[in-house]
Amino acid sequence: MSLVVVGLNHRTSPLALRERLAISADRVPEVLSNLARRHEGAGVVLLSTCNRVEVYMSHPLPADELDADIRAFLSGWFGIEAADLADALYIHADRDAVSHLFRVASSLDSLVVGEVQILGQVHSAYLMAQAEQTADKVIHALFQRAFTVAKRVRTQTTVGAGKVSVSSVAVDLAESIFSALAGKTVVVVGSGDVADLTLKSLVERGVRGVLVANRHPERAQRLAEVYEGEAVPFDDLRNHLHRADIVISTTAAPRTVLHAPDFEEALKRRGQEPMLVIDIAVPRDVDSDVGDLDNVYLYNIDDLEQVVVQNSEARRREIDTATDLVETGVDRFMEWLAGLAAEPTIVSMSDELELIRAHELRKTLDALPNLTEDQRREIDYLTTRIVRRILQRPATSIKHEIGHHDPHTVLHLVKRLFGLEDVP
Repeated sequence: MSLVVVGLNHRTSPLALRERLAISADRVPEVLSNLARRHEGAGVVLLSTCNRVEVYMSHPLPADELDADIRAFLSGWFGIEAADLADALYIHADRDAVSHLFRVASSLDSLVVGEVQILGQVHSAYLMAQAEQTADKVIHALFQRAFTVAKRVRTQTTVGAGKVSVSSVAVDLAESIFSALAGKTVVVVGSGDVADLTLKSLVERGVRGVLVANRHPERAQRLAEVYEGEAVPFDDLRNHLHRADIVISTTAAPRTVLHAPDFEEALKRRGQEPMLVIDIAVPRDVDSDVGDLDNVYLYNIDDLEQVVVQNSEARRREIDTATDLVETGVDRFMEWLAGLAAEPTIVSMSDELELIRAHELRKTLDALPNLTEDQRREIDYLTTRIVRRILQRPATSIKHEIGHHDPHTVLHLVKRLFGLEDVP
């Protein structure tokens, strides 16, 4: 059984490439089902965020074959030449794949180390795989263990202490440019979780002028009410853009929603007063040409890296502790995974002992014809319990030995000792 993760993230690929591979939530089921159909019986999870696209798969094929096929699928699905993806895509196999997921879920591999959103995104990806029935036994166990490890990292270290989200970093950037945010007006485009967290950080820093625009007016209104702001119609956003000192865009739109002419008009109406535009969305919401305008300072998600490094330094000493927790979790999962290889042999042992039990029980009961039916059932139950107890210790020992020694050697010895025929 191979366990692999093939993907790219903010460290291996530029934003322009990540945009081309961005998968909206409504398309994830389609991608999952296509991947599962390519490999019958595979367990598959697709994790797609603004900073990463990763395919997790368990399957009997060797890891290198799975890697090649997943790369070919991504290339074909997104219409990107394989050569253009080659350097950006990475593969982690078996133990490395487990360690990678645990680090991702624990926010040790995030753009902002310790940010809280990634665990929810990993959980959502897992639930989507469950809903589409692409999560097999190994995938179920892998992700459940990842959530447990992430919880331990969160509760036993201070890696996640303080404001460590992309949205809070965006606010830090705004504060570094304007010195103080009090009295500034902010337009937030989008009303999802990132928009909510961004507004929370802004209000905590003293911002009182808040405008929210969303394609769904009721969502914009709901979010605006929470922060005592104003909801503006999405289609009328251009007529309100001049009111913004800061624009933070966080939509899930498939293409740009704000363009240079929109800001040119806004600048005229505000007397060329500077505007800060932070585009957190992937794909980007704001056309890159906006950054060429005088008095408009445009930053995208990759531009946040410098602030991220500063925030991460304060948590550096806690990362070693978190890494130890992750590796302990990896060790335990790999022992469980190795134990799966022993199951066919243990089942054969159980079947062999059951044949012996049934044969001897039948002989004994035939020799005792005066037993009542209740007495026969009690003897049957007694012998079943004895066999199970006899099997329990060697079964546990076999799984332990496989986790620490060559599985083929251990299983071959067990088969010889118990006189078992070769099992798959």
